[in-house]
Amino acid sequence: MHPGMTQFHGYLAEEVAVDFGDGIITRREALRRLGLLGVGGVAASSLLAACSSDGGDSLTPAPATGSPSAPAPAGLPTEAVTFAGPGGRTLQAAWAAASEPRGTVLVVHENRGLTDHIRSVAGRLAASGFSALAIDLLSAEGGTASFADSAAATAALNAAPDERFVADMKAGIDELVRREPDQKPGAVGFCFGGAWSGPCWPPASRGWPPRPRSTGRCRTARTSPAPGTPPCWASTPKTTAG
Repeated sequence: MHPGMTQFHGYLAEEVAVDFGDGIITRREALRRLGLLGVGGVAASSLLAACSSDGGDSLTPAPATGSPSAPAPAGLPTEAVTFAGPGGRTLQAAWAAASEPRGTVLVVHENRGLTDHIRSVAGRLAASGFSALAIDLLSAEGGTASFADSAAATAALNAAPDERFVADMKAGIDELVRREPDQKPGAVGFCFGGAWSGPCWPPASRGWPPRPRSTGRCRTARTSPAPGTPPCWASTPKTTAG
């Protein structure tokens, strides 16, 4: 991580550099994305050089290996919903209700915001018996859909304060309890969201499953909110804890 970067900022910049090194994006696109994150000039060039042996501008994707992945199981349709957030703000999310719920899940997206893939995760959870709410942590900026591309959404997440993420997820947990008051809520996240779903998970001593591990390829993702920030499950009524 380069000097002057926060841990989260460094993680986002390294994600761009790794995508460049893997041949997923060109050098030009990598420099554009790093520029959106406030990393330019010598710092951007040295970061890309560390992840590439040729420093070229052409895509050289790695050859595909292994057997094709099995198709994802079919999920239930999701519904775009809004609900009350902290400070009078309105939060956006995708909601999928299970026909006979066995629990509820807050789905926390990766660093590209609330995408169709994350919506499909909520739908598949609902099809498996867990009503799911996929929250949009860019609601304060107008929602993920308001950005021109995923790189701009990532830059906006980088600029947002840690405390807001936790406060919004607290509201998401409360919304799950409001919608399914008889079900125990949980949280799951992907990459960026995997690191942030931890503060949503109640302690195992309260009879809940242990905190899930972060998924994805994050190398330096932050694993906790700012010091002194209350965990997002703290406002959940004790009656939901079993």
